[in-house]
Amino acid sequence: MIPVPVRDPQLLKGVLPMLVVALLREQDSYGYELVTRLQDSGLTDIAAGSVYPVLTRLEKEGLLESYLVSSSAGPARKYYTPTHAGLDHLTAQRRGWQTLKDVVAVVLTHSPKETRR
Repeated sequence: MIPVPVRDPQLLKGVLPMLVVALLREQDSYGYELVTRLQDSGLTDIAAGSVYPVLTRLEKEGLLESYLVSSSAGPARKYYTPTHAGLDHLTAQRRGWQTLKDVVAVVLTHSPKETRR
């Protein structure tokens, strides 16, 4: 039997920006804290190296903004928060995800046809 990966990196790559904005909608976070929140949500093998580029890209696209907060444990931390455009984008992404999820469920639950010979 061929082992099946528990989490396909390509699937995660497609939904990670949506998950990041959704978590930031609940509470502003700095990068490492966001990684921890994703891990606590079930993405136990997510690495900081996957999250930081997403934060940078979303900020560049105007979907997130950042601000610095002093830290007693070292340098100031860069916190991220969604912009109005980011929240609108999240709404659209959630609709798209729901539609895709529904289509995948239909296709995966179809009964297989008898093989033709």
